[in-house]
Amino acid sequence: MHTHQPVIETQMLIRKPANEVFNAFIDPEQTRHFWFTKASGKLEKNVTVTWQWEMYNVSTNVTVKDIVPNELIAIDWGSPATAVDFIFKPMSDDTTYVVIKNYGFQSEGEELMKELINTTGGFTTVLDGLKAYMEHGINLNLIADKFPSGK
Repeated sequence: MHTHQPVIETQMLIRKPANEVFNAFIDPEQTRHFWFTKASGKLEKNVTVTWQWEMYNVSTNVTVKDIVPNELIAIDWGSPATAVDFIFKPMSDDTTYVVIKNYGFQSEGEELMKELINTTGGFTTVLDGLKAYMEHGINLNLIADKFPSGK
């Protein structure tokens, strides 16, 4: 029996050109302003990098499956690994619609529901932080402040 694979999807309009928004995910010097705190390198096709959230003492390996400049970043990450697609759609010269799709979850039932809710919330927070950073140049510390006790 074929079971439907859940896909979570979050999205946000960013009022910046696609190349700038795309590069914010490629270049860890920018990404750290709205997501992880440290990375072992830039995202490049067929390369594995490590992302760290130092305040939580957590890290994950990110394997880049595909990159289409200014359009797509496709990665596998986590343990067990899930797939994440970052899709960049220019709406005009200076606005970009970002869609994040996460799929390939291994868990089932209650565990799966919990994972889907946490992941949806996490990527929503990333996009909110991206918008604040790209449009207003501020780091809202959303990731650090989501669990201020470090848990």
